[in-house]
Amino acid sequence: MDARIQDLLDREEIRQLITTYCQAADRHDHEKMRTLYHADAIDDHGAMFCGPAMEFIDKLPEIQAPMEILHHNVTTINLAIDGDYAEGEVYLLALHRAKTPDGPMDVLVGGRYFDKYARREGRWKFLHRVIVADWANIHSPSIIDLEHPFLEGAKIGRPGPADPSYGFFRLIRRGA
Repeated sequence: MDARIQDLLDREEIRQLITTYCQAADRHDHEKMRTLYHADAIDDHGAMFCGPAMEFIDKLPEIQAPMEILHHNVTTINLAIDGDYAEGEVYLLALHRAKTPDGPMDVLVGGRYFDKYARREGRWKFLHRVIVADWANIHSPSIIDLEHPFLEGAKIGRPGPADPSYGFFRLIRRGA
């Protein structure tokens, strides 16, 4: 195969990995999240967690319990590929609305993922993922208003299997 075509295929598979991570995180789909990391992968979310990715995923139900909204958006994706190894600097905007004793708060983080990927058995997965915060915008109490008349009749996204996407899509499924 032409090396340029293989490079395009590799880049697209890695981009799909990155965006699937966002979907799995936002929908609290831990089964899907497990399929994205190699068994020996490391995840570094700072003080929240740093260690084996599978242990991070085991802790996600507890970490995500106060999260009423998670909304990860990736923007600039810079990739470098060398055979079965690749690195990526991935810019992101991540909105979190979390329950606190004083009511919900919003945290909008602008940052980057520093990623290392490996292709094993023909499939690209995360080998090491580090979150880097470049800025944050905090609102306590929350300024999100999902009950505003402007949204009347709109489907409202939710973490977990109650999200309207699971009733809409046939091909994009939970855990797959």
